[in-house]
Amino acid sequence: MVIKVFLATSSGSTAIKKKQQDVVGFLEALKVDYTPLDIACNEENRMWMRQNVPSEKKPTNGIPLPPQIFNEESYCGDYDTFFDAKEDNLVYTFLGLPPPPGSKEAEQTDKEHIVENGTHAAETNEDGNLDDSIDVPVEERNGHAHEEEEEEEEQAAGEEEEGEGGEEEELEEVAEGEAADDEATEGETAGDEAPAEDDGEEEEEAVEETDEVTEDTEGRAMEEEQEEADEDREEEDLQSEEEEELRQLEEEEEDVEETQEEEAE
Repeated sequence: MVIKVFLATSSGSTAIKKKQQDVVGFLEALKVDYTPLDIACNEENRMWMRQNVPSEKKPTNGIPLPPQIFNEESYCGDYDTFFDAKEDNLVYTFLGLPPPPGSKEAEQTDKEHIVENGTHAAETNEDGNLDDSIDVPVEERNGHAHEEEEEEEEQAAGEEEEGEGGEEEELEEVAEGEAADDEATEGETAGDEAPAEDDGEEEEEAVEETDEVTEDTEGRAMEEEQEEADEDREEEDLQSEEEEELRQLEEEEEDVEETQEEEAE
């Protein structure tokens, strides 16, 4: 299998140049054999790259930019997908190559090949069936199935205990709730009685204040009546004095007239 990397050696874009250098440098560091194909100076390479990049992988303008990576005729991806594979330690998978033994990707791939019931791929024969010649403990042959069964049993027992404990807790909570309700009822009753006493005291104070106001009002009314009576008496006294003075004047005038008549005779 030949890895093909389509490049543009005379590209004026700094970003494209950097991406191409990253891809080529990483492949060389991994000692992966590849063939660089220039699309800037070779029209055939450019046309082949454009035709073989899947339509869903092309940009909106329909023209894919380098670097583009192929394994023979199979499309691997562009720089972004290559970078993601590098971050996830899946470059060999990305390129469609078997990872070297002992690498992180090889260990990860080996784990992914473990059969669903826990049997390792190395424990199967050529037909893919379990090789009985290999003495493997039941626990290991069945993976964690045996452990899972024990865990399920322990979990079920724990749930039963929790269920019993939960019922007791519910009963205790109900009893506590009833006691709290009784206390709340007593508190409300006491609270109702206390405001009633307060209301009675307030009413008594209001009555006392009303009586005081009434007494003050009556006192002021009596004083006013007394003052009016005194004024009336003074006026009557003045009128009496005036009337007395008028009588005296009339009497004096009469005396003067009588004297004059006598002298005239």
